[in-house]
Amino acid sequence: MSVAVGTFLIFGASQVGTPGPANMALMATGARFGLRRALPFVAGVALGKQLVIWPVGFGLMELASQAPMVFEALKWISAAYIIWLAWRVANMRLTPGAAEAAAPGFAAGLIVHPLNPKAWAMITAGFTGFVAPGTSALEATATIAACLLALQLVLHPLWTLAGAAIARSVSDTRAEPILMWALAAITVVSVLFVLFGGETP
Repeated sequence: MSVAVGTFLIFGASQVGTPGPANMALMATGARFGLRRALPFVAGVALGKQLVIWPVGFGLMELASQAPMVFEALKWISAAYIIWLAWRVANMRLTPGAAEAAAPGFAAGLIVHPLNPKAWAMITAGFTGFVAPGTSALEATATIAACLLALQLVLHPLWTLAGAAIARSVSDTRAEPILMWALAAITVVSVLFVLFGGETP
């Protein structure tokens, strides 16, 4: 396939499902207001990633055809950044931040991913690591966008609904570092799989 959908879904799940600025915001919002009141915020967070995917997708696919060496360099740079984020996840502890007095709405959620370095890094890694050179920008971008939206529609509400409960149950216990290192390991393995073998886009 022009896009390695199966491998990308594994990679995407390791990114969308692990702690980061967006998921910490979702967890804190769900803990404070509950899923029903947080739904506009959840929808905004999910759709906000599309504001990053489409411009990046069309720009990177054009770059791949005109400057393949730059495209290859971006692949390694984005992979290195994702691995660095995984290290931060491994050492992170689940402590929800303070919530606002009023539930944040759709607009507040919409800007989360455009301001989130993790989102930019994972989207760049998706295009550089899972899309075959020569793939049309429309096909690549639509596929990446659909995969990530599907993952977000499943995982973002779960963070909102159950994230706070998970944080309370494992915080300051022996299970907490094990959980965080496991999440980080999944991320690293998925990146190494793309860089050194596995499914070829």
